[in-house]
Amino acid sequence: MGALWGDRDFLCLWGGETVSQFGAQVTQLALPLAAVYQLDAGPAELGLLNAASYAPFLGLSLLIGVWVDRRARKPLMVWSNVARAVLVTSIPLCAVLDVLHIGYLYAVAFAIGTFTAIFDVSYQSYLPSLIAREHLVEGNSKLQASGSVAQVGGPALAGVLVGWLTAPIALLVNGASYVVSVLGLTAIRRPEPEPERPEQRTSVVRSIGEGLRLVFGNAYVRACALQAGTYNFCWMALQTVFVVYAARQLGLSSSTIGLLFALGALGSLLGAITAGAVKRRLGLGRAIVAEVLLCCLAPLLLPLAPGGAAGIAMMALGLFLGQLGATTATIHVVSLRQAITPARLLGRVNSGCRFLAWGPLPLGAFVGGVLGESIGLRPALFAAACSFVLALLWVVFSPVPRLTEFPDHPDSAPSKAPAA
Repeated sequence: MGALWGDRDFLCLWGGETVSQFGAQVTQLALPLAAVYQLDAGPAELGLLNAASYAPFLGLSLLIGVWVDRRARKPLMVWSNVARAVLVTSIPLCAVLDVLHIGYLYAVAFAIGTFTAIFDVSYQSYLPSLIAREHLVEGNSKLQASGSVAQVGGPALAGVLVGWLTAPIALLVNGASYVVSVLGLTAIRRPEPEPERPEQRTSVVRSIGEGLRLVFGNAYVRACALQAGTYNFCWMALQTVFVVYAARQLGLSSSTIGLLFALGALGSLLGAITAGAVKRRLGLGRAIVAEVLLCCLAPLLLPLAPGGAAGIAMMALGLFLGQLGATTATIHVVSLRQAITPARLLGRVNSGCRFLAWGPLPLGAFVGGVLGESIGLRPALFAAACSFVLALLWVVFSPVPRLTEFPDHPDSAPSKAPAA
């Protein structure tokens, strides 16, 4: 169960974040459906809508990291959720007034993505000041478990709400969930340490450079960030091809494909539950290597799967094992980053790692689509699945496998990796 079950302040953070995760899953389905049903949007419009949601992570995340490091993190989290609640609630209001426009949805999606980036960087930087260092894995595991449960049950809840209330009105549920998260955050009593003030005023560019120097100069952080970026590129290429492959070549229904991804999310939930035990059993470094190995080899089961029920079971197993490895690795990598990064740099380091990890997503989707068109769906699926080995190499040829526990202090992390 863990020591944090007795920590009232962490439970306030965790409870509010759990509710808002379910609300975010509703928006993830209801927002594009509002564009389709209310505005008759086509594939091109939906592509722009998704791009608007992710654009802030590419264009603004490094600036957000500087901002987060110069301010208290909890107020940023509170006001980010207030802003997201207002933005999400404005969509059903426009629908009722019959003034909803696709351009407005683009703007709202970009704004929500911006405040989501602020919240994510802030909460990853805030957690080490809320709980003790030895409880970071447990805290990240519990927060990740909430996200995993939301991924399993959130889409089903969203489908029911959209069918019952229509897509725009269903977004009110997400707005209410952000209000619950705000109440949880404001109920936290533990004071947050004041952010360190630099002796001399530093430019934004120089501040960004200071954070990136730690990301690329620290062997642990660098290896894990590059592994995440490579993995996400390969995963997006694989997912882009897999959905078309499963629907057209295997003839699977949309409900069956949705069930396969739901089973994958169950693997993510299991990973969140067992991350602490895996670290205690294997040690931090060997646990990360084993988890990365699992999530990089499991995708091979997708193109190898035959037709029929056996093939569906094999693909479900591949997605389950892949999400199991990816989630446990994420929990341990984020905890490691939080433990070895000085508090004054946490925002910039977290945003720099998020930039490296999420930046390749649209490029991976583009490459997957090109491969599927040029060499065929199943060969493209094989190529994407085999490319995951590149993500594995970043961690194997780094000091990470030799870690048994978090380094004692930030200065104990090596500045350079040994030659491979």
